[in-house]
Amino acid sequence: MPVTIGALRESAPQETRVSLVPEVADKFAQTGARILLEKGAGVRAQFPDSSYKNVTWADSPTAVLEQAQIILAVQPLSVQQIQQLKSGTVVVGYMQPYSRKAEVKALQEHGITSFAMELVPRISRAQSMDALSSQAAIAGYKAVLIAADNLQKFLPMLTTAAGTIRPAGVLVIGAGVAGLQAIATARRLGAVVEAYDVRSATKEQVKSLGARFVDTGVSADGAGGYARELTEEEKRRQQEVLDSRIAAVDAVVTTASVPGRPAPRIISRAAVERMRPGSVIVDIAAEQGGNCELTRAGEIIEHQGVRIIGPVNLPAQLGYNASEMYARNLLNFLKPALQKGELAIDWNDEVFAQSCLTHGGEIKHEPTRLSIG
Repeated sequence: MPVTIGALRESAPQETRVSLVPEVADKFAQTGARILLEKGAGVRAQFPDSSYKNVTWADSPTAVLEQAQIILAVQPLSVQQIQQLKSGTVVVGYMQPYSRKAEVKALQEHGITSFAMELVPRISRAQSMDALSSQAAIAGYKAVLIAADNLQKFLPMLTTAAGTIRPAGVLVIGAGVAGLQAIATARRLGAVVEAYDVRSATKEQVKSLGARFVDTGVSADGAGGYARELTEEEKRRQQEVLDSRIAAVDAVVTTASVPGRPAPRIISRAAVERMRPGSVIVDIAAEQGGNCELTRAGEIIEHQGVRIIGPVNLPAQLGYNASEMYARNLLNFLKPALQKGELAIDWNDEVFAQSCLTHGGEIKHEPTRLSIG
């Protein structure tokens, strides 16, 4: 009997994404699986029910949860939803294991096999499954648009009959996927862009996008490609250079975050007070506590004329494309385990082994197991 893959209409506030788009639903159906979708699941992402062809419709989320052997999700399922699943059901999606301990315990106690997309190993073979990267690219792009919308300046240089308008200066802090997309977007909009990252190895990537790399004279490169701990003197020198660049630009986009830990504090109150009135900070790390001391998640505040924006769930602001990218990540993750419409997980595959959160009544991800105790 073919496995049933189910997807829900996301219930989290302001979540527009859906875990299955029509294109991907068709590709799952081609594996022989049955697709069960809650009515209206894709409406907020601009995928009406009529755009899906090879699916069975369910009138309620309960029907999906009770019938599907595999559940695809964007946001973590609630404890109440988990309790409606049959033991042995497979759930794939964002799990937020460090902050959703009650949900993780429910997955464990109900014998649910769960895979966390944020735990997919960052290896070459898994790039097409890397949901963190696909959604971070959207966040970096959107953050620059938010900065441009809140500045009372043009981003590009303009030559007009009324004189020449100088381009705005943008500083991007963090040159990961979100940061690199922010750099590229700001450059496309005509800003003069600078970028900083503690890893000196990102310098060439920054320069390849047409931005200037802020060199603090301090390298945090350590063994194995990881950043090493800086001395107090190195931290002071680094911060002095960075604060001077923050004060000189019109907009700052911060993207620095560490999974499972509070975001590093990079912009102090004093640094904000050195910025020109009318400047803007867009703090992508707001949900993890923020890179700026003054950031408040989900709010826009002004401090001495500087606007500090703490957006949350930026990918949901581009629900259509974000859903397309995320659904393809899920397809690429699950497809190797779908054989002639049946589920066959290869536990020797490092992708499945390392991304597994719970299985067989156990918490498999050791850091989560230790944090829950």
